[in-house]
Amino acid sequence: MTERLSHSVADTEQIAAEIAQTLRGGECIALHGDLGAGKTQFVRGLVKALGGDRAAVSSPTFVLLHVYKTSTLTVYHLDAYRVHGGEDFEQIGFDELLEQGGVVVVEWASRVQRLIPRGHLEVRITTTGENDRTIAIGRSA
Repeated sequence: MTERLSHSVADTEQIAAEIAQTLRGGECIALHGDLGAGKTQFVRGLVKALGGDRAAVSSPTFVLLHVYKTSTLTVYHLDAYRVHGGEDFEQIGFDELLEQGGVVVVEWASRVQRLIPRGHLEVRITTTGENDRTIAIGRSA
């Protein structure tokens, strides 16, 4: 995994923007981090870099899924924080989302790990100070 340091919201969004430039569609990104670590902020940077409205991005904790149309790719933003297993994701058609040619981003991905496809992008955000984060990025096996 590659580690990047973020000292601000802008840094986190910039790191996400750099990842966005590598996306072609069909990718799944598993986001990990404690509450308040910056997972949704990361998604804001991703959506903005893909040509979407970063202000429209909010945490999907209570609705499970937000869909963001951008000028290049559709972003399917899911949150597994409140799910009681993979069944909740299966009921909203998670497998079908993976086949849409967009980018599927899952916050709290460890809660639905068995559904996350092999070869997905892992992003682990660790809080190291009030505004500081370490963002580890790598592909799963």
